[in-house]
Amino acid sequence: MLGHIKRRLGQYGAAWVAAFLVTGAAILTGWLFEDLIMVADIVLPVMLAATVLATGVVLIATLISRQTLGTKLAVGALALLLVLPLMWAPMAAAVAIAFFADRSIEYSQVYAGFQIGVSELLFPLEELVRSGAVFGSVWALFQGVASIVGFISALSNIWPILRRLLGPEPATAA
Repeated sequence: MLGHIKRRLGQYGAAWVAAFLVTGAAILTGWLFEDLIMVADIVLPVMLAATVLATGVVLIATLISRQTLGTKLAVGALALLLVLPLMWAPMAAAVAIAFFADRSIEYSQVYAGFQIGVSELLFPLEELVRSGAVFGSVWALFQGVASIVGFISALSNIWPILRRLLGPEPATAA
C-alpha cells in the first residue's frame, strides 16, 4: 500500500515539475512571436487540461489496479487534495515569467478565470472557518501552499537522482 502511494506521490512531483517546465518553455517560445499575455492565454488552458487529464489517468489506473480498497481510497483522496496545487504549476510558470518580464499576469483572461474559479471554490470554505474575512489572504495562502507542495514534491523526486550523480559518500575514519 505505502509503496504504491509513494510511487504515485513521486509521479505527482514529476507531473508538477513537468507542467511548470513545459508551460514555461511554451510561453517563452511563444513570446518570441506574440505578446506574452496572449501566449499565456493560449498555453495555460492546454496545460491545465493536460494536468487534469494526467491526474485522471493516474487515478483511473489506480482504481482499476489490483490494489486494496484502502489504497485506492487513499490515492483518490490525495488526488482530490492535490489537484489544485498541481493545477497551480502551469500558473506559477506564467506568473514567474510575467514577473521577470515586468508584466502583470492579471491581464491574462485564463489566469483571472483560474483565480476567480479558485476563489469561488475556496471562499465558502474560508467563510465557514473565518466568518467571511478577506479573500486576498486566502489566495496568497493558496499560492504559497501550492508552490511549497510542488517544490517539496519536485525536490523529493529529484534528490535521489542528484545523490546518484554526485557519487557515494566518502568513508569517514573511525
